[in-house]
Amino acid sequence: MLDLEDHFRHDVIDDFVREYARGRTPIPCVRCNSFTKFSDLLAHADALGCGATATGHYARAEEGRLFRGADRAKDQSYFLWGIRREVVSRMLTPLGALTKAETRAEARRFGLATAEKPESQEICFVPDDDYVAVLERHLPADAPALAPGPIVTTSGERIGEHHGFARFTIGQRRGLPGGAGQPLYVVAIRPDTREVVVGGESDLLASTVSVEELNWLADPLQPGDCCSVQIRYRSSAVSAVVSETSDSALHLSLDAPARAVAPGQSAVLYRGEQVLGGGVIA
Repeated sequence: MLDLEDHFRHDVIDDFVREYARGRTPIPCVRCNSFTKFSDLLAHADALGCGATATGHYARAEEGRLFRGADRAKDQSYFLWGIRREVVSRMLTPLGALTKAETRAEARRFGLATAEKPESQEICFVPDDDYVAVLERHLPADAPALAPGPIVTTSGERIGEHHGFARFTIGQRRGLPGGAGQPLYVVAIRPDTREVVVGGESDLLASTVSVEELNWLADPLQPGDCCSVQIRYRSSAVSAVVSETSDSALHLSLDAPARAVAPGQSAVLYRGEQVLGGGVIA
């Protein structure tokens, strides 16, 4: 057993709080995989003289390249874009070729207690899915992210007040004023003014995506290159063309508009089943 509590707090929890305070929506599992779990496991493997690490993720590591898991409904390659190429080359993924049902059957065959364990989508350090309680424990009492502010339309009309912009994410409907005559969604968060901006379904659509904090698991893409990009874990990848690159950012033009592109979430780049790399949506 390795005690990585300090690393986890620094790499994952502190970043989680910091991102929500900036009006963004982080993915702590990506941070954990990228900065804590795999790097520390590989360092410990080296200390023990071990040649590889194994993970139960539904993804496939083959000859130093990372691919989607065979069970597309459970594919977790989306959460692994941030690990180093060195890690991929020394990673074993025994569940990558199995479906979840086949994995449970194997667990029953081996008599493992987890064979019938219910699935959970909760963040491991967020009890009862109450992430605001985590923010309240870590942010100062007067933090702007948890202070009241205006709810405004895309035209600037003030239609209500919220109790902290950290309680919202792009695409959210819950907690918004009614009576608008159409469903309203959060389309932007402005931390400088504490404004939560709302609009209609069409206001959620984006035809371009800017990505920062890039990590490449294959040769970096260049302007004009085609790929597919997945902007949420449960969304389908969409075809895209690289319109511009720099040392730290990538700009994509999407073949079809994507819904609810949220800063802080991951944009993962694929070519077919292979993970090319990814970054954080800016």
